[in-house]
Amino acid sequence: MALLTKAPRGTSDILPESAALYRFLEDRFIETATAYGFREIRTPVFEHTELFNRSVGETTDVVQKEMYTFNDNGGRSITLRPEGTAGVARAVLEHGLTGDAMPLKLFYITSCYRYEKPQAGRLREFHQFGVEYFGTEDPVADAEIIALADGFLSSLEIGNYSLRINSIGCPACRAEYHRALKGYFEKNLDRMCGNCRERFERNPMRLLDCKVPECHEIASGAPSILDYLCDDCRAHFDGVKRQLNVLGIPFEIDPHIVRGLDYYTRTVFEFVSGALGAQSTVCGGGRYDGLLQELGGKPVPALGFGMGEERLKLIYENAVPGNNDLMSTVDLYMIPADDEAKDLVTATVNDLRRCGMNAERDVCGRSVKAQMKYAGKLGARFTMILGETELREGSALIKDMQTGDTERLPLEELSYEILMHIGEKYLAEMDEDPDPTPPDNVPGLTVLRGGKNTDQ
Repeated sequence: MALLTKAPRGTSDILPESAALYRFLEDRFIETATAYGFREIRTPVFEHTELFNRSVGETTDVVQKEMYTFNDNGGRSITLRPEGTAGVARAVLEHGLTGDAMPLKLFYITSCYRYEKPQAGRLREFHQFGVEYFGTEDPVADAEIIALADGFLSSLEIGNYSLRINSIGCPACRAEYHRALKGYFEKNLDRMCGNCRERFERNPMRLLDCKVPECHEIASGAPSILDYLCDDCRAHFDGVKRQLNVLGIPFEIDPHIVRGLDYYTRTVFEFVSGALGAQSTVCGGGRYDGLLQELGGKPVPALGFGMGEERLKLIYENAVPGNNDLMSTVDLYMIPADDEAKDLVTATVNDLRRCGMNAERDVCGRSVKAQMKYAGKLGARFTMILGETELREGSALIKDMQTGDTERLPLEELSYEILMHIGEKYLAEMDEDPDPTPPDNVPGLTVLRGGKNTDQ
C-alpha cells in the first residue's frame, strides 16, 4: 500500500536519534545564554506581513522571494516568520518592555520558514538560536554577544571556525558610500544578474552580497565601507575591535559583510566554518539601532544574532564523532517471568521512574528470551528477571550488561536496593562514594544517577 503523502519538500522529520542531538545543542545554548544574563522569549509562528516588510526590507531576497505569505479567513495578510528578530522587536514594543530596567537581554530557540532551494543545512522549515540585546550603544555589548556565540561554539569543541566582522555605518555615512558604490557598479551593471540590476537604485549595498560568481567577482573590487565611516561609527568600530582583543577572540575584518537584512547598522559579523567543505556561515548578526523606531517605537539601540540549528548539527556531527551516545539509555530493564511477578515489576519500575531512573519493562507479552533480546536493543545497562523462584526466595539477580557481573538483591524495599546498587556502580566508575543513608520512603529518596546526586 502506497503512502498517502510524504513530508513537503524542504521539511524534515526529526527522528529520536537526531532529536537527542538537537536537545543537546539546545540545552548547551540555553546554558550559555543564561550565563550571559539572557532570558527566554517566545513569539508567534506567524505575524502580520507588514512587520517583515518594514523590518527585513522590501529589497531583500527574504521579502521578495522567500516568505510564506497568505490571506487568513479575515482577509489579513499573514506571514510565517522568516527570521526571529522582527517578532521579538514587535513583542518588546507591544508589551512595553523597553520601560523595564535596561539593558534588556533576550534569547530564543525558534522555527522559521523561507521558500528557498533546499540544500545541506538549509531547509524551508528550519530552526534558529538567537539573542536580542536592547538598550545600549556601548561597543562592549557588541563584543559581549560575539563572545556569547564564540563561547557556545567553543563549548561544542567543533573547531575550524572563525569570526569575521565589519561596520556598515549609520544612515548618515552610508549615503556617501551608496554614491560611491553606484559609481563603481554602474560601469559593470550590464554584466551583472537581474537581481543586482533591480537592487542598484534602491539598495546598492545588496550587490556586495550577491552569490552569482560573476557578480561576486565584480563586487570584490568595490569600494570599502570602512573608508566612508563617520567619526562616531569609526570610534564605535574601534571600540568593538578593542573589546574583542581584550576578550582574546581572534577576528578578521571583512569589508564585504553586509548581511542579508536591511535593518542592520554599524557592527555586522559572521562566524564561518569549513567543517562542511566550503566556508559557510554558522552564525550571523550585528546592530539594528533603528529597528524599534522603524516599527513605531522610540529610538532604542539594539543588536543580536541568529544561528541555524540544522547547519550547526551537521557541523557537530562532522567534527565530533560518537555523538550517538547522546541518546538517553535505559538504566534497568525489568523482566517479569510470570504473571505473579508482574505487579511487583510494575510497582518497582514506577518507583524508579519517579526517582529519575530510566527504567523499562515489557508491555507486549514477549517471552523472557525475547525480552532479553529487546533489552539488548535498547542498550539497557542492567537487567533483572523476576519470576516464581525469585518471589519464593525473596531475592533476585541484577546483571550488569557491560561487565556480565551479577549481584543478588533482596526483594524487600527492592526499589531502594536497585537505586543504591546502580548508584554505587556509577559512582565507582568516578571514584566517588554514594550517600549510604537510606531514605524514609522510596519516592522521596536522593537518587544517584550517572555519578550525580539529584534531589527529587
